[in-house]
Amino acid sequence: MTIETQLNRRSFIKKSALLGGTAAGGVLAAPAVLAQAPIVVKMQTSWGASNIWDEFAKDYAQRVDEMSGGRMKIEVLPAGAVVAAFQVLDAVNDGVLDAAHSVPVYWYGKNKAASLFGTGPVFGGSATTMLSWFFAGGGEALYDELTQDIMGLDVKGYLGFPMFAQPFGWFKGEVNTVADLQGFKYRTVGLAADLMTRLGMSVAQLPGGEIVPAMERGVIDAFEFNNPSSDKDFGAQDVAKNYYLSSYHQASESFEYLFNRSFLEDLDLDLQAILKYAVEAASTANTAKAMDRYSADLKWLQDEAGVTVHRTSKEILDAQLKAWDELIPELETDPFMKKTLDSQRDWVQRVTYYELMNSPDYALAYDHYFPGRLKI
Repeated sequence: MTIETQLNRRSFIKKSALLGGTAAGGVLAAPAVLAQAPIVVKMQTSWGASNIWDEFAKDYAQRVDEMSGGRMKIEVLPAGAVVAAFQVLDAVNDGVLDAAHSVPVYWYGKNKAASLFGTGPVFGGSATTMLSWFFAGGGEALYDELTQDIMGLDVKGYLGFPMFAQPFGWFKGEVNTVADLQGFKYRTVGLAADLMTRLGMSVAQLPGGEIVPAMERGVIDAFEFNNPSSDKDFGAQDVAKNYYLSSYHQASESFEYLFNRSFLEDLDLDLQAILKYAVEAASTANTAKAMDRYSADLKWLQDEAGVTVHRTSKEILDAQLKAWDELIPELETDPFMKKTLDSQRDWVQRVTYYELMNSPDYALAYDHYFPGRLKI
């Protein structure tokens, strides 16, 4: 169904409802039937149909369906169904898609500031800290300024599901020092590409579905994507056996729910609210599913696939922070990026101080009850 068809149908339904009181019974039959037809929202993801994130998008669709009482249904399409994974922003802006489920870093090539909404410098805040910044610390207004005012796009976006810090990635051998990384051809995206280049690696920015084939062909020889479940589904364990968790390259990312703004604003106000607040509902559901599946799949990778799981060394983590220190002044030559980074620093300085001061040492408690499992 095209956007034009949906808009025309909704306009007709509204007009029919206004005229229904004076119309004859026979005339009422057709509008009454039409009013029951749901508005279909065509949403493409940036993920393959077998990726756990496709399930996450469908979790969102289910909530919209139930919250709207069936008045609105989201048709979730996998990457490539209409456009390529990195092209969903253009498709939503142009009205080819009504919505998309993706991440801002996938349009980093259009404006580097995209990376600041999930894959920018890590000042100490987690993904939960930065998602809170989006909704309560001024981040949403900055996001709107970038997409609508600076880039002139007909889109409205919300962030949801604070991702766990992304692993440093998959390597054929052990990497414990910065010297071990020199010369690697490594897959990542966004500003992380600039970061890893400073650590001595050359970088290829590829969609998730292209990673393992590129590894098999020798186009890359190390890579990261996001989490144990997606990595397992890609077949990462078939091309590398050393999996390094913990990294500062993408430690505060969330999903991006993109909508064509004209389409969104044409909806009844309650349906607009459902699309917005279902993001928050799905965020909680996605977090629960991720905790369950990511941990189970990490165990499977270790026990069944022969993968050795490491924690990234402090030397490499320190080098990442120093690389961010070099990158930040370059980013701040752009006034909008400086304004955004200033906002994030102010938020993290205040909020993360509370978080860290208030948090007990969970590792100490874990090791008390499950001694010897943590090797850090």
